[in-house]
Amino acid sequence: MTHSGILLVDKPEGPTSSQVVQRIKTHLRAKKVGHLGTLDPFASGLLLVGVNEGTKVAEIFLAATKSYHGVMVLGVETDTQDATGKVTEAHRVPAVGQRELKAIKEKFTGNLQQIPPMFSALKKNGVPLYRLARQGKEIERKPRPISIEGLRLKKLSDSEIEFDVTCSRGTYVRTLAADIGKYIGCGAHLKMLNRTACGHLTLDDAATPDAIERLIAEEQVPLLSLAAALSHLRPIVWDAGRVSRLRLGQQEGLADIGERVKDEKVVRLLDGRGALVALVAWGEESTGGGRWRLWRVFHPESA
Repeated sequence: MTHSGILLVDKPEGPTSSQVVQRIKTHLRAKKVGHLGTLDPFASGLLLVGVNEGTKVAEIFLAATKSYHGVMVLGVETDTQDATGKVTEAHRVPAVGQRELKAIKEKFTGNLQQIPPMFSALKKNGVPLYRLARQGKEIERKPRPISIEGLRLKKLSDSEIEFDVTCSRGTYVRTLAADIGKYIGCGAHLKMLNRTACGHLTLDDAATPDAIERLIAEEQVPLLSLAAALSHLRPIVWDAGRVSRLRLGQQEGLADIGERVKDEKVVRLLDGRGALVALVAWGEESTGGGRWRLWRVFHPESA
């Protein structure tokens, strides 16, 4: 029987996230397998795949900051904002030196507003925008708030800039590259993108789909336990009696957790053996203040 946890997959360029998940699922005897946040087919790098109870923590990693390594090409714009699209405009590239790179970093770091691209899975009246884009349609999109926590830029040539970025949920990195190109005055598109981290989980610990298939065949599934995957969340330890009452739906004891630390949104509840029992989320009350609510409950063997 396959246990619960998370697979850290080093996704190659080309396949969709769903295709990678399906490939793993056919080799892995598990009731549930699903990704915890997609990567574009064009992109490579860290793809988190939840197995059994691991699928319950998708929201944790969807909301986590992501880190990417990429290369943008200046002077050429495409309809998809990456190398898979059709060229829409080409412009002369002005000189870009250290002064310009410093200005770009200052301009595109912090809290920003970003207009989502047409080639995205966002929907208009139930229809994905990318379908409308393929029909040559352009729909007005409202800017959305994003946060760029870190941005490192390095000039590779007169027309290429290498970068590393750490950004919030909802950030389109290809749109970031296109916006940087507009700021420079020549346009740009994304040539390459590799996701290097999702929250505290990194690509260094990931394995390729081929390697994972071999390990599954050898019954050495490289599952990261939920205890390890969620180790960044504050632990709350309860005795067996309180855990039993919680599993029966009695949540009164959650008030004993007390006030949240800083702005934390979720804590993990453990039993006396250190096994994961549940995730508890902080919810704001309409009358003011807030309280802890049971969010996810895990089977005893899932930790």
